[in-house]
Amino acid sequence: MFRFANPDFLYLLFILPVLIGFYFYTIIRKKKAIKKYGNPELLAALMPEVSSKRQHLKFWLLFGAITLIIFVIAGPQFGSKLETVKRQGIEIMVCLDVSNSMMSEDVAPNRLEKAKQMLSRLTDGLSNDKVGLIVFAGDAFTQLPITSDYISAKMFLSSINPSMVSSQGTSIGAAINLAARSFTPNETSDKAIILITDGENHEDDAVGAAQKASEKGIYVNIVGIGSPQGAPIPAGGNNNYMKDRDGNVVITKLNEQMCQEIAAAGNGMYVRADNTNTALKALQTELDKMTKAELDSKIYSEYDEQFQLLAWIVLVLLIAEFLTLDRKNRIFRKVKLFS
Repeated sequence: MFRFANPDFLYLLFILPVLIGFYFYTIIRKKKAIKKYGNPELLAALMPEVSSKRQHLKFWLLFGAITLIIFVIAGPQFGSKLETVKRQGIEIMVCLDVSNSMMSEDVAPNRLEKAKQMLSRLTDGLSNDKVGLIVFAGDAFTQLPITSDYISAKMFLSSINPSMVSSQGTSIGAAINLAARSFTPNETSDKAIILITDGENHEDDAVGAAQKASEKGIYVNIVGIGSPQGAPIPAGGNNNYMKDRDGNVVITKLNEQMCQEIAAAGNGMYVRADNTNTALKALQTELDKMTKAELDSKIYSEYDEQFQLLAWIVLVLLIAEFLTLDRKNRIFRKVKLFS
């Protein structure tokens, strides 16, 4: 596995376009200065030893050396030893509703963003557990297989939006069935499904799916997000909301009864998410009660430094830049490499 020991130094790469811009700016300034004294083609005959190609070569040699120096100080490394590490934890599959109704703003900033914020904070509180991510609307898809890589989990979480699932609806049962199949086989730790939804447009046997998961020892916890009073669904633009065929504004409401039935069938808990942290704290408390067992996680435990080759190339480029003169060498004037 490849990585950089000091990746923050890679921000120095942003200076490279500046160097190129400055170089071409100096060339333009130099050409304008020469034009003040006469026709550049006529003046070139008076400066037979001047070589613009050599000047270009010197710049690009130096530019290449600077680029590689940035990579060298960033510390390129390759993982050389893959080890299986035993950790005490549980397995969690998160199922997140991404249907259009999740864009409703009865919780701030909207239902989907509130769910993502809550899951991000929940992930921050995990240590040795494994987590996976499923998105669903009219169908369910695995966004991230179960893993102990929390950085990847948060990265995938931040990119979630309703356009990820083309078919609209809320197939809660499909999401639960997919999650139940996504846990690591033969692991003895407790397993939990955290399903976040507004319960709108229920299309399949979610209660039956939760009951089957419970029979496998999987806890199905439901977070209902939204309000029973409901709110319109933004459709783009200011004060523009989704409407039905008759032109009436669609009001989406949290189906709390459905969520409670699913949680009861899945031997889990139900909690409603609002503008407070109540739901997050309830989830953390519920997960802390679960039995932790040894989980296998494969990690690279040793990394070899790989900067040596780049450092040698930098040295060669700098020596070549130093030996390349701005003017033609009189001894090698007949050699036409840079004519």
